[in-house]
Amino acid sequence: QVHLAESGGGLVQAGGSLRLSCEASGRAFSRDVMGWFRQAPGKEREFVAAFRWSDDNPYYQDSVKGRFTISRDNAKTAVYLQMNSMKPEDTAIYYCAADSKIPWSASDYAYWGQGIQVTVSS
Repeated sequence: QVHLAESGGGLVQAGGSLRLSCEASGRAFSRDVMGWFRQAPGKEREFVAAFRWSDDNPYYQDSVKGRFTISRDNAKTAVYLQMNSMKPEDTAIYYCAADSKIPWSASDYAYWGQGIQVTVSS
């Protein structure tokens, strides 16, 4: 079993910053792609950011480009999401995901964390 544990969520004012962390544990899995998705109330889960190590490429949803940065710590098998200049529309439950060949496709990921709440007040 693979376990993904998210941390770092919470409440922040518009314009503020948060850093999400996701640490993976359990049996071996393909760590080439790890990413973040989010789901706001009444909306479908959407892609936020992902990193593919095989081509050293980060991927971002257009609405977070320039504000969010994804990074990874290979030693800890962890992935991070630094979120700056946050907006009320960033409010959602954020999910860490791992093991995919298509970084932006939620249906392609094999493993998911339980999610963590991020709330941005105006």
